[in-house]
Amino acid sequence: MTLWTASEIEQATGGKATTDFSAIGVSIDTRTLKKGEIYIALKGDALDGHDYVEAAFKAGAAAAIVKEGFESASGPLVHVDDTMTALEKLGAAGRARSKAKIIAVTGSAGKTGTKEMLSIVFGALGKTHASKKSFNNHWGVPLSLANMPKDAAYGVFELGMNHAGELSNLTCQVKPHIAIITTIEPVHIEFFKNMEAIADAKAEIFTSMKGGTAILPFDNPHFARLKARAEKSGLQKILSFGEDEAAQSRLIDCALHADSTKVTADILGERVKYKLNIPGKHIALNSLSALTAVKAAGGNLNASVEALKKSEPVEGRGNRISVTITEGQPPLVIINESYNANPAAMLAAFDVFAMTTPASGGRRIAVLGDMLELGKDGPRLHAELANPLLKAKTDLLFCCGPLMDALYQQLPPDWRGGHAKDSQMLVPLITDVAKPGDVFLVKGSAGSKMSYVVQALQDMAAAQTNAKGNQHAV
Repeated sequence: MTLWTASEIEQATGGKATTDFSAIGVSIDTRTLKKGEIYIALKGDALDGHDYVEAAFKAGAAAAIVKEGFESASGPLVHVDDTMTALEKLGAAGRARSKAKIIAVTGSAGKTGTKEMLSIVFGALGKTHASKKSFNNHWGVPLSLANMPKDAAYGVFELGMNHAGELSNLTCQVKPHIAIITTIEPVHIEFFKNMEAIADAKAEIFTSMKGGTAILPFDNPHFARLKARAEKSGLQKILSFGEDEAAQSRLIDCALHADSTKVTADILGERVKYKLNIPGKHIALNSLSALTAVKAAGGNLNASVEALKKSEPVEGRGNRISVTITEGQPPLVIINESYNANPAAMLAAFDVFAMTTPASGGRRIAVLGDMLELGKDGPRLHAELANPLLKAKTDLLFCCGPLMDALYQQLPPDWRGGHAKDSQMLVPLITDVAKPGDVFLVKGSAGSKMSYVVQALQDMAAAQTNAKGNQHAV
């Protein structure tokens, strides 16, 4: 179970341990730390991890990596010049000692879902380590590398960015053998001159590959640009996926259902059929990239296809929640897309929303928060969602944020449920109208905090349970 010994951590970080120890993993958060992990006290803009070292030891930490001069009597310490640098060095050491085949995924949308599918398909082939949740940034990537088991056969990493140059640093740490770009869309465009600049920033994933394989979205308008960047970086193999007949891995047929997708595809010349327990054509296309990675790695495609049937939506990215708010009545259904949003992802969510049929008497109610980091085009991109939203058979729209007001004003009055400043102020408007049989689509950028709405709708079920209990008590 030992992942790191004190001497290995000293060698990797250049730090000095106060005593000997061994750790089964690495953590930067006392709330999720597992007994036996080493805690790294990072200093952020608002919080200093050194304030939580004692809490880490109470939670069972094997040791703590801290800055020079910090002392604690509760457990072993490793003193370093800078804890963030120590995390990066520990991640680099984890990558350097690994013999795993490394697969990295980036893109404007679909990164986390594709990473989860990659974890499933490679998990069918051998011991696979994958980054948790959306650990795709300057601390998430080295943390994921530092937690990679020594004997992993495959490593799957998600890489994210919102500025040029960020991905170069992350891919330098990961050094993937196979790199996937899911799509190029106007996400974070506030920080870029144009879409071509976004494509170039995503293509930074190729910069530290030293050969290897790129898997690119053939149907995307920027495919040729991405391909040229991959060639310039000296990649040995460039593969494509999409619907177009010229794509090397091609979607032949896609039967869409409210809660699943049946796929027929050609993966580099091999025909396969499978069912995903996740709805949406965008999900089906991303699954092609995952299976293409399997063949590029020399894996057993049939075993991976069979494993892919176990795929499930990631929380906050399309998972469904049934809420009973009145006993004996149909449940209220929440399509939880609260984690993030961009124009392309909104349209994909609307397609799934349209396929979801409310129970008798129920309605389709969209609850949307601002899509952020869209720059000067933000109001226009929000307003352009009006027709797709109505075509999705939406009965009412509730929304929050200044950008969503542009969409709200585009809708006919009968479709306007309510608009609020933020998600917390939106909650009472939603709970007042919710009734059995309704289907709610809840989506917005992470900064819009649409999870408040999801939680409020779930709390209605708890209120129903408590009321029933009180009646029995009387």
